[in-house]
Amino acid sequence: MFDFIKNLLFGNQKREAEANRLTRIEQQAKEITLRANEEALRIKQEAQKTLTEALEVEKSLSKKEEQIASKEQGFTQEKQQIEREKQSLNDARRDIDEKRDAVLQKLEKIAQMTKDQARTLLLQGWEEKLKADVAKRIKQADEEVKQTADEKAKQILVDAMRYGATDYVAEYTLSVVHLPSDDYKGRIIGKEGRNIRAFEIATGVDVDLEEEGVMKLSSFDSVRREIARVALERLIKDGRIQPLRIEEIVAKTREEIEKVIFKAGEELAHKVGIFNLPPEITQLLGKFKYRYSYGQNMIIHTLEETRIGVALAHELKADVNVVKLGCLLHDIGKVIDVKEGSHIDLGVELAKKYRFPQKVVDCIASHHEDVPFTSIEAIIVYIADAVSGGRPGARHEDLEEYLKRIKTIEDAAKTKKGVKEAYALQAGRELRVIVKPDEISDDEAVILAGKIKQELEEKFEVFPGQIKITVLREFRAEDRTKI
Repeated sequence: MFDFIKNLLFGNQKREAEANRLTRIEQQAKEITLRANEEALRIKQEAQKTLTEALEVEKSLSKKEEQIASKEQGFTQEKQQIEREKQSLNDARRDIDEKRDAVLQKLEKIAQMTKDQARTLLLQGWEEKLKADVAKRIKQADEEVKQTADEKAKQILVDAMRYGATDYVAEYTLSVVHLPSDDYKGRIIGKEGRNIRAFEIATGVDVDLEEEGVMKLSSFDSVRREIARVALERLIKDGRIQPLRIEEIVAKTREEIEKVIFKAGEELAHKVGIFNLPPEITQLLGKFKYRYSYGQNMIIHTLEETRIGVALAHELKADVNVVKLGCLLHDIGKVIDVKEGSHIDLGVELAKKYRFPQKVVDCIASHHEDVPFTSIEAIIVYIADAVSGGRPGARHEDLEEYLKRIKTIEDAAKTKKGVKEAYALQAGRELRVIVKPDEISDDEAVILAGKIKQELEEKFEVFPGQIKITVLREFRAEDRTKI
């Protein structure tokens, strides 16, 4: 009985749950149906809208097609009208040609000559009429050219010379070093003058201590003088002034001046628009900074000449690059001191060694008219050199002769066996010769001084004053510990 009641109760609950589930399913089905109807209505509305737009587009396309057809019809009519006018023009041209031929035939019968004969006769008549006028005009033009040629040439040279202005300041034979105090003079002189002697021997310059507060360094060789000036300033700043320190500073300064020379060569080449030169050429050009030709600094001269030459080359439509190189290298032989020969021969040899163009070599060879000119570029280099060197105040003959004399005095000693260095001091009134102690003995040093004296007397028959010859022989013994 209990089981029966239990089953009955559970059966009723089951049926109620089933009924609830069916009710939910029916509700979900109604919702799905409602959403489907709404979606169908939306799709139907969108389709109607799309159809309406399509009909409007179709109507617009039809209207445009009608317009295009109308324009095509108008173009066709215009084309037909043009064709008719073209045909009318061709007919008129043909009619004119026929009438012209008929007239020409009548004229040939009347004149009893052909068209070509009539043309020739007419041209001959005009030629005779114009001949006198043409000759007169040619004569007038020739006279005008003669009158203006000189003025035009002067104007070209003046315009070219405007490019020769430079702002480089020339140095000559004296450098001045300012001392912090006069106490430094005693330290520079040293005990019994050993410091100043070591400095003069190491640098090859003459030191003047007479003026208060300054030291004057004089030498005809600007490179030596610059080395001495920089070395002296460093010694003053360093404070350790003694012979070994002097030699060390001078040697180091000499190496640095070589770098300065190379830099000066680069700057000179770049200023005139030349790049990527071989290092040896650049180093030689840098020596122009310390080289003078008849008192004119060679960097000034080279800059002036190159700028003048380039301006002339532009005016005369010449090869500007050849003129640049020719002007830049024309005097490079003057700073080649390892070989004997004229600066022209040395310059030509150097240019050939580095395979510069033949036109450049010819510019160097003919810039003093030693050989005939082979090109307009060579003539331009010659003119530019003459303009730069010949302007008022550019050069001083006396200084050039002085430099030659000083060099001759030094060479008289340098050519002797066993000579290490030779310096001409005091405007050539003293010659100091430093010999190698392992090659020249004390007795041989005395004999060497006599030989140099004799050679100088032969070379200088007349000399203002006397030349004092001092031969220095110094023997040093050095050794180093292991530590």
